[in-house]
Amino acid sequence: MSKTIIIIGAGLAGLSAALQAAENGCNVKLVSFLPSERAQSVMAEGGINAALNTKDENDSPEEHFTDTIKAACGLADPNAVWGMTQAAPELVHWLLKLGVKFNMSGYDDVDLRNFGGQKKKRTAFAQSDTGKQIMTAMIDAVRRKEASGMVERFSHHSFLTLRLCGNICCGCVIRDEYSQETVELPGDAVIVATGGMHGLFGNTTGSLSNTGEVTAELFRLGVPLANGEMIQYHPTTVKCGGKRMLISEAARGEGGRLFSMKDGKQWYFMEEKYPELGNLMPRDITAREIWKVSHESEVFLDMTEISEEIISNKLSGLADDCMTYLHKDIRKEPVSVLPGIHYFMGGILVDEQHRTPIQNLCAAGECCAQYHGANRLGGNSLLGALYGGRVAAKSACEQADVVDLSCATQIDFPPASQISEIKQLNKVMQETMGVVRNENTLLNGIQTVQALTGNLPLLGMAVLKSALARKESRGAHWREDYPKSNDDDYLKTTVARFDGKQIQISFVPVPERR
Repeated sequence: MSKTIIIIGAGLAGLSAALQAAENGCNVKLVSFLPSERAQSVMAEGGINAALNTKDENDSPEEHFTDTIKAACGLADPNAVWGMTQAAPELVHWLLKLGVKFNMSGYDDVDLRNFGGQKKKRTAFAQSDTGKQIMTAMIDAVRRKEASGMVERFSHHSFLTLRLCGNICCGCVIRDEYSQETVELPGDAVIVATGGMHGLFGNTTGSLSNTGEVTAELFRLGVPLANGEMIQYHPTTVKCGGKRMLISEAARGEGGRLFSMKDGKQWYFMEEKYPELGNLMPRDITAREIWKVSHESEVFLDMTEISEEIISNKLSGLADDCMTYLHKDIRKEPVSVLPGIHYFMGGILVDEQHRTPIQNLCAAGECCAQYHGANRLGGNSLLGALYGGRVAAKSACEQADVVDLSCATQIDFPPASQISEIKQLNKVMQETMGVVRNENTLLNGIQTVQALTGNLPLLGMAVLKSALARKESRGAHWREDYPKSNDDDYLKTTVARFDGKQIQISFVPVPERR
């Protein structure tokens, strides 16, 4: 009898898991609040990393591994990262066969561009709409599985809680958002692929539908949170419609230059401070430099020197977005930019096989802490979601034990937080978990958030306490009161656990390379 795998979330990680689970002969139930066409993965612009070496730069998966671990400041599981970087070339070729329209160089070579933190051209792209192209191909592939009966979609359904037999997951409880009917969904394993915790802050570059509520409910049930303090600020964003609009790193990869005015002249501060990589330094460093300079003078991204051919063939989507939403022609004028919250390296604690401490419960994509450590390389998010979804599905299909469902106990779940409390939470998190942090602001944030009720404030408290406990600066976590890294005490994963009464913070050594 085939196993039933429930997947929560239908973005890239969820679709990847669905395809793999179906290929493994499992029955798949794919649950999502929104259709896949509206998943955050569609918004990814820059590209997907793979050491294809089509530019004859002697690139290799080993160098991709080294760059990823370096950017992660040592906090990523080296065995998981090795698996991802080794698999990357095959995954990109598989996407090509699936129908993704990557930009090509010559007759049949995938074109590659520079991205931050990498000395070699390693990022495959489809103009500046890579996520949309990949998701379109993945959606079509999953629909074929739906037509064959191997995948059943539960559209417009929200996750409420897990069905548990002790420490074993045996399904979940979902709600039909049209009828408000609550449905108990039994299964042999559950894979969570619900994206990052953007609802904690509200004004990120991410989808407003990625609230973090699923992660918050799992945390309430005792699933640990790892590296919650590691929140990536993308260096170049613009305020737009109450959130942040991303100006893709692809713009700098194709020659865009950051500058501010100093003594009446344009000062290209990244090129002066970091002559080797200049505007393509890792995101944590670039965001911090922009943040510092912006206190003295407005910072601009100048794309006027990029040729019309490159804009038309590689950045057309970005150019159209800037004209539509900012009324800016990037061919003629620079764009004012500031760092904005973009990605959550931290999330649900998983092992190398994407298993959580609850048996038969896995997680993949941005909702879990895997591959990126303290800082993510641009181009590794799509790769991590695609590869991680595959790994999680293999684990769920191969290792999930069939459970006597009669032992499942219904867990009461608290009502959602009030909108007024969510707004207050957003304000506190924005003020305390910025590009630069310190003990006083973090303590003030904790004092305010502990008075709020509901799952999201509980998750916010875990993030704040994780940041307070890490008394050093590493990657995206920068403490002005502890400006140096401390490998002796903190070259470890931050783990937050909730025992039903209080949050405990501990530090666990990063696995050694096998």
